[in-house]
Amino acid sequence: MGELLLIRHGETTWSASRRHTSYTDLPLTPDGERQARILGRFLAGRRFAAVLTSPRARALHTARLAGLTVTGTLDDLAEWNYGEYEGRTTADISDDHPNWSIWTDGCPGGESPNQVGERLDRVLARVHPLLDRGTVALVGHAHSLRVLGARWVGLPPSAGGLLRLDTATVSVLGHEHGRRVILRWNQPVPPTPGNAPERGTRH
Repeated sequence: MGELLLIRHGETTWSASRRHTSYTDLPLTPDGERQARILGRFLAGRRFAAVLTSPRARALHTARLAGLTVTGTLDDLAEWNYGEYEGRTTADISDDHPNWSIWTDGCPGGESPNQVGERLDRVLARVHPLLDRGTVALVGHAHSLRVLGARWVGLPPSAGGLLRLDTATVSVLGHEHGRRVILRWNQPVPPTPGNAPERGTRH
């Protein structure tokens, strides 16, 4: 059975400033485009049974700049719907709601953790038969891919809060002795010499 590669899109202006971005369809920054091209060198030579992306432009553009042949888009791979918190930072939200956590409280006017978990479960059900044909790549977003990683190993959506995920990183899900496991997580691609990007927590 093949592996499941999770690829977070490259940097946008809002990811760089730690603003929650779901339905706002921002382009990649020049640095985000550079990150995506470096991803392509990292992924070169790998064969994929399928490459599925979020419908958002930042995910599709990352996949294409990385040289991946997109075989389909999945609405269920879109980022967590932040509702009224779209465009705001966690620090800003915490000023108004000191005890708020997206992992337990969700977003007013947006999605709850269980709602996000349900649609990421649908993604896993969709890709499971594809893994019999080889490795599958999913190109998406921070929070939704963190939930997907948690659900892969049978943990609740809230456990995604334990899985930090930076822009333009690769995570690998697979199996060990018949059990679903996380093989690698939040792996940055090797930068080109003399051009190492500064990495920071996003969301």
